[in-house]
Amino acid sequence: MKVIGLLGGMSWESTDYYYQQLNRGVRERLGGLHSAKSLLHSVDFAEIEELQENGAWEEAGKYLGERARQLEVGGADCVLICTNTMHRVYPEVQDSVGIPVLHIADGTADALERAGVERVALLGTRYTMEQAFYRDRLTARGLEVLVPEPEERARVHKIIYHELCLGQVIDSSRDTYLRIVESLAARGAEAVILGCTEIGLLIDEHTSPLPVFDTTLIHVQSALDWALRA
Repeated sequence: MKVIGLLGGMSWESTDYYYQQLNRGVRERLGGLHSAKSLLHSVDFAEIEELQENGAWEEAGKYLGERARQLEVGGADCVLICTNTMHRVYPEVQDSVGIPVLHIADGTADALERAGVERVALLGTRYTMEQAFYRDRLTARGLEVLVPEPEERARVHKIIYHELCLGQVIDSSRDTYLRIVESLAARGAEAVILGCTEIGLLIDEHTSPLPVFDTTLIHVQSALDWALRA
């Protein structure tokens, strides 16, 4: 089993979910007392959020690249950036290390292709929904990506940062997300990407009117495929 390096803390709520799912996945695949070989570098999310808000992406890339190098020096065989938004600086992080950084959108695109989805809705932070770094990774694979309308994007973003990242799961916010997913379905979306690692705390395949592709779970499965292959 290879060692999975987790670049987390963005937020720690979703990083905790990553750790749980990695270990559950190893137990399901290998049985017995097996658990995931992993290293975690957890950053202070307040520092990262300030860089995001100020548009200091170059500085953020340098910062996370240095932390990825620490994981590599510590013995990690690969790195997971445990957040969708900070894949904005994926190239800088990958260039900082000599081990693979497994991109969260690649596994998601694979899963969508296997399911035969061609037009997909994307929920996430405003950075993920509005900037090209994530959508372009998907459209390069032949997917059509729909995002909510501007006012809806603002609501989705606010709920992530003011509630989910603080561990607050509020029923009225779930209703807001579900209405937004319904509006995207009316525009022709065949499925919805939960493109923020906290959104799975709020909605899932049991509550969503569209099939759900939870990027956290997909990222974990991609990492396990890589770490456990012969």
